[in-house]
Amino acid sequence: MNEIAILNTSILTAYGSYTYQPITLRQAQELAALGREEGTLVSAVGHESTAQILTELLCVPVQVNRIQYEQAQGSTAIVFKLRGRPPEGRILSREEIGAIGYDFGQLSRKLEPAKPAVDEFDLDARHPLR
Repeated sequence: MNEIAILNTSILTAYGSYTYQPITLRQAQELAALGREEGTLVSAVGHESTAQILTELLCVPVQVNRIQYEQAQGSTAIVFKLRGRPPEGRILSREEIGAIGYDFGQLSRKLEPAKPAVDEFDLDARHPLR
């Protein structure tokens, strides 16, 4: 099983093809439990209050982990998305997160065949008719 990440926003962390769809809390819990059981669950949640509420909602420990996450091909992410935009620079409390509201999504990066690299200065490679 590929890794299952927990993200606190919907973001594409690498070039590629993705699917992003809404999921229920129950589906998010099942994905998180699967990742925990298989040792593939990784948190990319950067704030303590968000990690606390996700721990409660997902029924698995969600650690604060301020990392530069890059989603690998074939992997899945559980996306926790606020329904509103918090004020600039504000770290929200659990109560404020609950008041704003949130949704869960599943962001999956598709497997893609390897493509040959093209040197940006190689005009013949980009324009084969020359």
